[in-house]
Amino acid sequence: MIDKLFHPQERVALFIDGANLYAAAKTLGFDIDYRRLLELFQGNCRLIRAYYYTALIENEEYSPIRPLVDWLDYNGYTMVTKPTKEFVDAMGRRKIKGNMDIELAIDMLELADHIDHVVLFSGDGDFRRLVEAVQRKGLRASVVSTIRSQPPMIADELRRQADRFLELSDLAERIQRVHAARGPGDDAPRFAQTG
Repeated sequence: MIDKLFHPQERVALFIDGANLYAAAKTLGFDIDYRRLLELFQGNCRLIRAYYYTALIENEEYSPIRPLVDWLDYNGYTMVTKPTKEFVDAMGRRKIKGNMDIELAIDMLELADHIDHVVLFSGDGDFRRLVEAVQRKGLRASVVSTIRSQPPMIADELRRQADRFLELSDLAERIQRVHAARGPGDDAPRFAQTG
């Protein structure tokens, strides 16, 4: 499926909404192997950039996502992070917010003149207008998420806007972490995602 999606010389950029992709993969029952994910795209197109977006909890001694962020940063991903914001909701509950939508949108629009195809790893319906905007600039836009969860993790309007929808579970065999004995090249840390 992905092998026929790209022309070998097509300039492609990945935009990964970290919290959204993590939630979709967990719902489907697997962990992402980010080395395999990168290699899958590198083998099928001219991968210009792979962005990964996540909010980080500041001022905590240990952040479960920090090992992943550091590994991705050293292994071919462009990391875009910002600190989470803490607030108390109307019911008096402590809440943490860390939305990265604006950062992702700005980066995609700024890179649009240098690529042919965007691949968005998110099911967030707020990205429908962004996908439409890059399509108006002449880019193809593919979206990776899942409709095989209950409820589906992708907003219907985003799926309809995309030129191509890639079902995450169909990619699982090629990008999932193998939990057997760790071998060479399997040095990406295990992690928990916030978001």
